Amino acid sequence: MEARDVILRPVVTEASMAGMDDKKYTFDVDVRADKTQVRRAVEEIFGVNVKNVNIMNVRGKLKRQGRYAGYTKKRRKAIVTLTPDSKEIKIFED
Repeated sequence: MEARDVILRPVVTEASMAGMDDKKYTFDVDVRADKTQVRRAVEEIFGVNVKNVNIMNVRGKLKRQGRYAGYTKKRRKAIVTLTPDSKEIKIFED
């Protein structure tokens, strides 16, 4: 799997933005990706040193539109912690 196929998009929430101060970045990743693939992809794409990777599976939520019900897409989320001497990832360019 290519590095760009593993990392899908950054997760932009209030909690994930607060974690950036501690060099913790949250990404949506491919549901088949494991920790080592995520580590290699982040190091290759952003040119940083990764200390730790935590991965969690997020179930789809039940959504209704009138009498029709269905589930949103399931996804996989990775929280990547960088080493203290590593440079920061610029998600939003200044």
